[in-house]
Amino acid sequence: MQDRASITESTHTSDYLHWFRNSAPYINAHRGKTFVIMFEGEAMLHENFQHIIHDIALLHSLGIHLVLVYGARPQINLHLQAQQLSTPFHAHRRVTTREALPCVLGAVGSVRMQVEALLSMGLANSPMYGARIEVVSGNLVTAKPYGIHDGVDFQLTGEVRSVDADSMHRLLAQHNIVILGPTGYSTTGEVFNLLAEEVATRTAIALKADKLIFLGQQQGILNQQGKLLREINPNQLDDYILNMQQTNPIHALHLVGAKNAALNGVQRVHLLPFAYDGALIQELFTRDGVGSMVTDAHYEEVRMANIHDVGGLMSLLRPLEEQGILVYRSRERLENEINQFAVIERDGTILACAALYPIPHQANEIVSAEIACVAVHPGYRKSNRGSQILQFLEAQASEQGIQQLFVLTTRTAHWFLEHGFSAATVDDLPSARQALYNYQRNSLVFKKKIQ
Repeated sequence: MQDRASITESTHTSDYLHWFRNSAPYINAHRGKTFVIMFEGEAMLHENFQHIIHDIALLHSLGIHLVLVYGARPQINLHLQAQQLSTPFHAHRRVTTREALPCVLGAVGSVRMQVEALLSMGLANSPMYGARIEVVSGNLVTAKPYGIHDGVDFQLTGEVRSVDADSMHRLLAQHNIVILGPTGYSTTGEVFNLLAEEVATRTAIALKADKLIFLGQQQGILNQQGKLLREINPNQLDDYILNMQQTNPIHALHLVGAKNAALNGVQRVHLLPFAYDGALIQELFTRDGVGSMVTDAHYEEVRMANIHDVGGLMSLLRPLEEQGILVYRSRERLENEINQFAVIERDGTILACAALYPIPHQANEIVSAEIACVAVHPGYRKSNRGSQILQFLEAQASEQGIQQLFVLTTRTAHWFLEHGFSAATVDDLPSARQALYNYQRNSLVFKKKIQ
């Protein structure tokens, strides 16, 4: 008989193999892509930062082009204290006096050297053993004075004028990691103290980066109930920004950066906690991730349906019902069930739809729902709109506490398999749904666990 230790070890090995195999599509998808990763100065002081560096080295080894942007607020404060200096703040932005500038430059330089030193580690028995990482930095960010706001002269505090994207692309193509700090140089030779969040955002936009990642103190974006939002549209961030400006101004800067980046061509912006060991790896190589993602791609056109969409739904569904692909739904039924449907609409035309039906369950059954009526306009079937609406409903199901999804299909089995569903049987359905199963249609059953 297998002892408990060997069983546990076997289970851990199985879990590892499952994760590694399922991460392969993400590894392939990310190779050759450009990520900008910004971490606060507070992250450098946290015990988990060494793990973050190891994970950054791992991303680099997988062929991902990396630009690291670091903040240095607490380090600047320590340097100022050592010199018995202080700098005023206005609207959560430091006023950098000429007297304080050497402290700023000293702190920023020491942080950069610390990051470079950590990326140079190659000790045996360490995660970075054998890693050869070339790290470069330089005058890649041009700055200009922030000027006078509300009557306050910010002196040597600046803002980004431009980013030398061409030079960065060349450096990244040569397998270097580019490091940028919260400083920039003017055309007149002056040095300005910048917001690291602005440097990261403007750099991601200039590089047309595939991802911008903020590593902050908060896990991500929390709704009014304190629940983590896994995905959100940038246009939905304004209320969160306004609230955070009062309670957590640093997080508000991350949200402002996320909104600006997502609206200016950066495909995905991730907000992750720097204190969470493995946050980068889990976010990038698993389906559910660990933080919040801001994207203009998914929710841009997806919404819950309303009564005015019934006519458009009928036009989309009727041809598929006539072919026997979908079960017939009368107008009356559509009107009664309209709140279960999500749609993608453009210029008054419904391009895609799907419905989410919670399934009544008994005390011993997993909370489940059925995804049904997935349909895409014929002119858009080569797009990813079916995937968009499926992901939207999966998020809706997760918010409702649903743990498992089922689909019954006669024609699109492979499509659902490609989207993470696995084959099941009628016996796997909750008893309430089994009782309604139509044996004449003989639909195939698929299921998917969700968080």
